[in-house]
Amino acid sequence: MKLRIILMLTIFWMASSCNRNNRHPVPYFQFDVTINLNLPSYSPLMGVGGWAYLDNVGSRGVIIYRSSSNQFVAFDRHSPADEAGNCPSPLYPDADNFFILRDDCNEALFSLLDGSPWTDSQYTEWGLRSYQTFFDGGNSLRIYNP
Repeated sequence: MKLRIILMLTIFWMASSCNRNNRHPVPYFQFDVTINLNLPSYSPLMGVGGWAYLDNVGSRGVIIYRSSSNQFVAFDRHSPADEAGNCPSPLYPDADNFFILRDDCNEALFSLLDGSPWTDSQYTEWGLRSYQTFFDGGNSLRIYNP
């Protein structure tokens, strides 16, 4: 019985010491911001398929995409391929296909629709850090990370 307990504690200790490898490479930031969609900087979000940036939140800012009349997604612009955050430019939509977010420093590509690594990308270990959204059905959109 004691041997079982020691074995279980050893396995638990080993699993918890490997936890670093399971952490998302983009740092965690807690924030809660509500934006007015009537403001000119967020006017692209008034229509389905529109996107806009939200600066000064998250690690490198946030990109917001309106996927349907009542649904929004929000992702950090810090590329998971750039763990140290050394790339001078954050992720941005590709000029030919805005559904793809580009990381110029690491040649990584990610989907704006769900944050997953793009299949043609060299980097496929992590998807983008996503944030919660709440749309009130009117002009306010809340973006937050509890």
